[in-house]
Amino acid sequence: MPSESDQELAELRRRRMQQLQEMQAAQNPNASAAYAQQQHEQDRREAERAEALRRILTPEARERLGRIRLAKPEVAQAVEQQVLSLAASGRLQRAIDDATLRAILERIMPERRDITITRR
Repeated sequence: MPSESDQELAELRRRRMQQLQEMQAAQNPNASAAYAQQQHEQDRREAERAEALRRILTPEARERLGRIRLAKPEVAQAVEQQVLSLAASGRLQRAIDDATLRAILERIMPERRDITITRR
């Protein structure tokens, strides 16, 4: 069941997409239909992906992934892809909790390099 904030975010995205489509239609009436179809397909795929992640991840894990997406979108994308591929291959017996997500993050995140500055 989507949370209220998820619903609000989806509504904001839908409104923004509608505004962009209207602007595109005003600029080029012929290209707007193809663009709208392409955008609709992309929105559908994103909704399916979000729904799959909602079923796979616990609320705490989804929250952590959301915070990571804000700071490092490429890392969040890699984690999502790995989680979805694990689910697609049938290697998940239960939902991924926060501890499991952290373990996945440790494998995906690049090693941190410590930089020390010494003054002479």
